[in-house]
Amino acid sequence: MAPGREEHPPGSAGSTPDEGPGRYGEALFRPEHPQEGERIDHAALVYDPLTRARLRSLGVGPGWRCLDAGAGTGTVARWLAEEAGVDEVVALDRDTGRLAPFAGPRLRVREADLTRLAAEPDLGTFDLVHARFVLVHLPERRDLVPLLVERLNPGGYLVLSDAADVPDPADPHSAYRRTLDAVWRTLAETIGTDIAAVRAHPHVLRAAGLEGVAAELVCPPLTPGSPLAAFWSGTWERMRPDLLAGRLDAATLDGALTYLASPALAELGPGMLTVWGRRPVPRQ
Repeated sequence: MAPGREEHPPGSAGSTPDEGPGRYGEALFRPEHPQEGERIDHAALVYDPLTRARLRSLGVGPGWRCLDAGAGTGTVARWLAEEAGVDEVVALDRDTGRLAPFAGPRLRVREADLTRLAAEPDLGTFDLVHARFVLVHLPERRDLVPLLVERLNPGGYLVLSDAADVPDPADPHSAYRRTLDAVWRTLAETIGTDIAAVRAHPHVLRAAGLEGVAAELVCPPLTPGSPLAAFWSGTWERMRPDLLAGRLDAATLDGALTYLASPALAELGPGMLTVWGRRPVPRQ
């Protein structure tokens, strides 16, 4: 998840010292870190099949022009271009280093800031606008949705996916739960992530004028040795200095990491809430 780049998985949004909050996680997750691409790709292994199934259900394919906002390592953009067979994909991200090698006739790579989308008038319009694990980290999320809707052709779809947590009320004090809560708190306090705001996505899309708005929540299995467990253990290790800065003690964090790798692991892990809607076609 975090949704980083292609999606900014949970624990992937942030700020640089001169830019303020909500700037995609460079302060916590440096793009040049040697393990950053691997960490993001662990999330892609888990969530790409869900994303592909949803986009296929909406009819994505030949004749479509698509925008993948926050395209990161480009797994979704590449699938759209190479397997779904759309006419063109624009893969947009602030850091295009991992995207550039895949640029081609059907896949355009664009370095741009989603929060400054209005300053990119030449992008044109699309039949699909997709963003995964991006808006949850951006304080401007409600203002961005109407801008994304403006990029849709009549009849085009906006598809947003973000992290959603389903805590166990019977076990609020385990090392796992305390660590995950500290992760969300750290992201909220340092970069403005708001995981609770994700639940409002369907209403935000409807308020932006989309029709046929619907949503689904999927919590993939969290099992030891799985890509999802690897993503979370890698994320927690990378966040260790921030987590231990008065938000969590080392024994609890180490206990949670041990639990993630243990056969005793039995948790409903954080899931992905996907919401979609269609721009109405004007009546003739």
